[in-house]
Amino acid sequence: MHQFERITIEPLKEQFITIVNAANEPFPIVGKVLPSLSNGVWSYEEELYDTPSEIRFPDDKLDWSVYIDSSEKIVLLAFHEDACIGQIRLVKDWNRFAYIENIAVKKDFRKSGVGHLLLEAAETWAKEQSLIGLSLEAQNDNLIACRFYVKEGFVLGGVDTLKQSANSNIDLTLYWYKLFEKIKGTADEQR
Repeated sequence: MHQFERITIEPLKEQFITIVNAANEPFPIVGKVLPSLSNGVWSYEEELYDTPSEIRFPDDKLDWSVYIDSSEKIVLLAFHEDACIGQIRLVKDWNRFAYIENIAVKKDFRKSGVGHLLLEAAETWAKEQSLIGLSLEAQNDNLIACRFYVKEGFVLGGVDTLKQSANSNIDLTLYWYKLFEKIKGTADEQR
């Protein structure tokens, strides 16, 4: 367990662009989520694999400067001393959610609360933008990530069987949502 007080969360700045992908390390694939819909509510079971494997997403190659000092999108980085150990990347979505494009934590810092701190910072940013919640998508074979989202208060809101048609290794894309408490002064309350 790492010390929270030694972890800082900072928005992306020009000098951090070279380390923005530092937290992109392999992660374990231990099983998959098997979702089902009943009376309009999603639930799921877990299927564990006999032989776990590991996967690593390719590094993101984006114009990182558009995330700096923007009110529409942000990258938040987690630091332990001077090392970048985590990243969360958000954009304002049309549906008033902050869509999490990516969240990653270095292997040695997983299960230490860094992901929680990144989500807390994301929630703060989203609320400052008057958004109603956080959303993200995950492949159904990323069971450990899905367990983390549930622990952090996300609920399964939908499943897409076609989004990953070009990738024969992925059968389902899962849509996860975390709704915030009612925000005072929203359009619904003003009617």
